[in-house]
Amino acid sequence: MKTISHIKHFVTQWWKDFWGICCHEWKLIIHDGGVLIIFTIGALGYPLLYNLMYYNGVLEDVAVAVVDDANCAESRRYIREVDATRELEIAYRCATMAEAEQLFQQRKVNGIIYFPKDFGQKLARMETATLSIYADMSSFLYYKNLMMGANFVMLHEIGKIQIERYAAAGFTEEQSMQLVSAIPYEENNPYNRTFSYTIFFLSAALLMVVQQTMFYGMSMLAGTQREEHRSFALLPSNLEGVGINRVVLGRGFAYGLLYVAIGMYIAFIVPALFDFPQRGSFWDILVLLLFFITDCVFFCSTWSSFITRRETVFILLLVMSPVAMFLTGFSWPTTSFPFIWKCFSYLLPSTFGCQAFINLNTAGGDLSTIQPQIIAMTIQGTLYYLTACLAVFAENRFIHSEKAQRIKAWRKAILRQLDKKVSIAQR
Repeated sequence: MKTISHIKHFVTQWWKDFWGICCHEWKLIIHDGGVLIIFTIGALGYPLLYNLMYYNGVLEDVAVAVVDDANCAESRRYIREVDATRELEIAYRCATMAEAEQLFQQRKVNGIIYFPKDFGQKLARMETATLSIYADMSSFLYYKNLMMGANFVMLHEIGKIQIERYAAAGFTEEQSMQLVSAIPYEENNPYNRTFSYTIFFLSAALLMVVQQTMFYGMSMLAGTQREEHRSFALLPSNLEGVGINRVVLGRGFAYGLLYVAIGMYIAFIVPALFDFPQRGSFWDILVLLLFFITDCVFFCSTWSSFITRRETVFILLLVMSPVAMFLTGFSWPTTSFPFIWKCFSYLLPSTFGCQAFINLNTAGGDLSTIQPQIIAMTIQGTLYYLTACLAVFAENRFIHSEKAQRIKAWRKAILRQLDKKVSIAQR
């Protein structure tokens, strides 16, 4: 009976301490204006801002000017094919580059294609001919359209030129086709047929907002407490029970519960507001969010223990956000990462969370599709939970040791003063 009573008392006290720490963390969040801005304007506003910025993720018929100094059959054919693409429209044919630059400065065109005089002559001599492309970088979409349209036509033209050269060498048309394209293929892009930059970018950016805003908010709060000579590591001594796991789990539950709501807003409501394609099922994405947010909570608990000043967070914001975004692999295959960067990417929950979200919401997979990412986040979250407990334990010991040293120094100072008074009285 005593054992059952002890267990019941322990569970009751554990829950009381856990809930007290959780409520205490919510109070700190509510009373910190900077953290509230990150959790409201940051977590709730960034997804809307990104969608508004890239709302028109597909541009068609971007106006370009052409300067054809070559005036040969090949350059004229290239110009016709560029004008026929979905991405570009030949709006002006200029006699000189100065005229094209003037149109560019007047914002009448967003790019220039220039053919040098020796373009046709080099092709006739079977040499490498070059053409120049100038893009308006005020918007990435202008650059994307100009490069895609020009490159697609260039690849098509290279094939035609090779066929013509083989035909001139005495090969039949069928032989020439086999030499140019020994294995015929058809390009198919099933998940982003329109090459929309919105689908490409936001699939990774949405979950990145969860990790980054949670880390900055939690770190800012931890830095503020340390600046004020307070620390969440001392919370157990202010309660009846003492337990490191109550601190880690209590604080984590406060942020986890908050970010479940924020995560559902980011993963479901924001895409629906902007007609963003949602191919994954509701329950599969919800399961992913629970694993990802839990992983992020312990990740932030661990690394926020190294933040000693509030301002440090803003430096990390500038440095880590683009790095973490790139390491998700959304713009560059992870198999091509250098070994050191691939290892570094395994430290971030976003590496696995964003990949899983892309597989679910963009590619239309299910939980079996993202099983490797779920396992990776489980292992990562477990390790970060242990390191978070270790960080609280180490800081708690350090604070108590520092406090004991101050008390010891204070006692020595009092004793020295008493000795002086006694010696003076004896005289």
